[in-house]
Order: sequence, then C-alpha cells, then structure tokens
Amino acid sequence: MSDMTYTRMGNSGLVVSRLALGTMTFTHGSDWIPGVAKVGLNDAQRMVDVALDGGINFFDAADGYSNGEAEDILGKTLKGKRNDAVICTKLGFRQSDRVTDAGLSRGHILSSVDGCLKRLDTDWIDLLVLHKTDFSTPMEETLATLQAVIDAGKVRHIGISNWPAWKVAQAVQFQRDNNMSQFVAEQYLYNAVSRDIEMDILRMGAELGLGLMAWSPLAGGLLTGKYDLTKLEDSDGRLAEGDFLQVSKEQAQAAITALTAAAESHNATPAQIAQAWILNKRRDHTVIIGASKLSQLETGIAAANIVLSDKEMAALDAAAAPGRRYPEWFDDMMKDELFAKVLA
Repeated sequence: MSDMTYTRMGNSGLVVSRLALGTMTFTHGSDWIPGVAKVGLNDAQRMVDVALDGGINFFDAADGYSNGEAEDILGKTLKGKRNDAVICTKLGFRQSDRVTDAGLSRGHILSSVDGCLKRLDTDWIDLLVLHKTDFSTPMEETLATLQAVIDAGKVRHIGISNWPAWKVAQAVQFQRDNNMSQFVAEQYLYNAVSRDIEMDILRMGAELGLGLMAWSPLAGGLLTGKYDLTKLEDSDGRLAEGDFLQVSKEQAQAAITALTAAAESHNATPAQIAQAWILNKRRDHTVIIGASKLSQLETGIAAANIVLSDKEMAALDAAAAPGRRYPEWFDDMMKDELFAKVLA
C-alpha cells in the first residue's frame, strides 16, 4: 500500500489521488508544441505503471493534446487496468479547419465525446471537463448536452476549466434549477507565483462544491529554480515556447527563494515544495504533474506527503502574494468597525 493521499472530487463520490498524472507530454510524434510533447508510448507506459504503483489513480488528458495522440497513448497504457484508473479528459478547443469543429455546441460535444471514448479505448469517461469557454453557444445547449452524455452512461462527472467565476456560477445555478448533474471539478492555472484564482475562483469553488485540479504547479518548470530567469528562451521544455503563463520575473524569483528555503528544512527540492504548497492549502486540492521524464514523476510522487507548517505556509504565501484588486481592497478599506466590534 502506497502513502498516497486521496480526496473526493468536489461534491461527488468520485475518489481520486491528490496527484494526477498529466498527459500533455504524450505523443506519437506530433509537432504540437515540440518543447512539451516528447514522451512516446514506451516511456509513457513506464510512467503510467510507476504512477499506479505509487498510488496515483487519476489521469488527466484532453482531445487537443497532440491532436488526440495523448488520449490514444493513455488508453493503450491503461489496457487491462481501466478499473484502477480515474480518467479525466477535456474538450472544447478547435480540432480541425472545419468551421464547426470547435466549441461547446451540442454537435461538437457529442462527436468529441465519442472520439475521446474511441481513442481512450473505454466505455466511459470518469470526469469530462470543458477546456475553455464558448460564448457563441447558448449555455443551456451546452449543459443539456452534458446531461445527455451522462444519461447515456458515456460520462460520469463533469467539470470546467479556464472559465470566469461568473459564468461558472451562472451554469451551476441553471443546473440546480433544472435538476441536472452539477459540475464537481474546476481545473485552473495555480501555483506559488500564478495566483489570480485566489480572489474569486477558489472561493467560488468552495461554495459550489468544486474540487480544484491545479495545472502547471511548477509554472512551466520556472519554480524548479533550475533556470536563469533572464534567459528563459535558452531553456528546454515549455519555458522555451514563450511567456505563455505571463509570470512576473520578480515575483518568480521571490517565490523560488522562499521555496528553496523551505526545501532545505525538508530535505526536498523547490519543485516538491511548490507542489506541497498547493496540497497543503486545502484537503480537496489536487495537483496535475506534467512529466517529460520518469525522474520528474518519481520526484512528484515523493512530494505527496510533505507537510508544511503554518509558519512555512505563511512565508510561501507572502513571498509572491498577488496584488489586491478592486473590490477586495475597497471592502477592507470600508470595513464597519462598529459591526466588527459588537459582532466579534
């Protein structure tokens, strides 16, 4: 029995490991983001086996990763082990030059789900996540179609990724009003230096019963501390593809300094502390590990049980704290002191 910890995904009965193996790096040779997608079938098989042996039961994919090749590889590597795995996959990004081959319309969702099932070589998807917003399709159509694939037994749970908070709240209210299956997962960019979602997304998720799946927990490798922040274009991997995550170099350096200090007291690496910081935030947080080497996955698994003290968490929180935005600072400035006193 491994030392992996588990949680229920949001307000659902779906039990997942708090680490998920991401498959964005899996490819049969596609030229899709060359600096990222470079793990072939044989290496992917070793990774999946090590993940399962380490207690990971949660696997994250998308129909857009290497044009569907990542799903195909994941399906092959889980052959004969399907009941040991919880598969999350995503849809919504453009798949071809055909005008209708994108978005969250009824037609595209139905065809995409069937494509995902075929590539994954499975009869069901444990968690289907909407990868991006689609403001051109009526929300009612999208949600009704999700209910249809759930009722058909093709999908068991649903979630969203990269949506604004107001749109998620609107959708969940519609689901509640119409007795539909509700979103149980939210997949967002979150790490020690990319913390925009702390203002409203995380609070919204806690209120609505959405479990967090944090993507890019190392900020594309930036938080490993291995790279010269002034010469990222010379690095390998995702960082060489450009500043996709729009990270402040000053905040990144502050975060790396704090992560390195915490790592020394735990005999760990800054990367492991970066993952542990997210997991220590809340019990229902999960972290997606995107590994291009087996050693990276093994290091990530070893970080699953690092417990950070309140003092260490406070230091990491303060290192690269996001600027306070309106109306957050306004609420604090206009706090009613009399209410605060008599209602304490």
